[in-house]
Amino acid sequence: MATKKIKPLKLRHTRLRKKVAGTPERPRLAVHFSGKNIYAQVIDDEAGKTIASANTTEKDLRGKTARANVETAVKVGKIVAERAKAKSVSKVVFDRGGFIYHGKVKALADAAREGGLEF
Repeated sequence: MATKKIKPLKLRHTRLRKKVAGTPERPRLAVHFSGKNIYAQVIDDEAGKTIASANTTEKDLRGKTARANVETAVKVGKIVAERAKAKSVSKVVFDRGGFIYHGKVKALADAAREGGLEF
């Protein structure tokens, strides 16, 4: 059952990564959603370094409520934008990781834009 969902996701992500790459001037904002958690990273692909990251496994975001939902995606988006701005990154390229731009993905992207990231 899981492979029916994962295989098309990997195909979409591979197709997307052919076009999207992070540079020092404009790093890549990569998002990933597991069943329980949300992960977001700002990555410079040329140097192979993560500039800023945020996820729901961090102590301040862990809680007793459901973690992989729109409301939590908004929190993660704001935090990753704040951390990227602290490292003087304002422009990024959005990598949705093969996920469809809807729901949690859109919420995280909108929150990152509100936090000051441009894409």
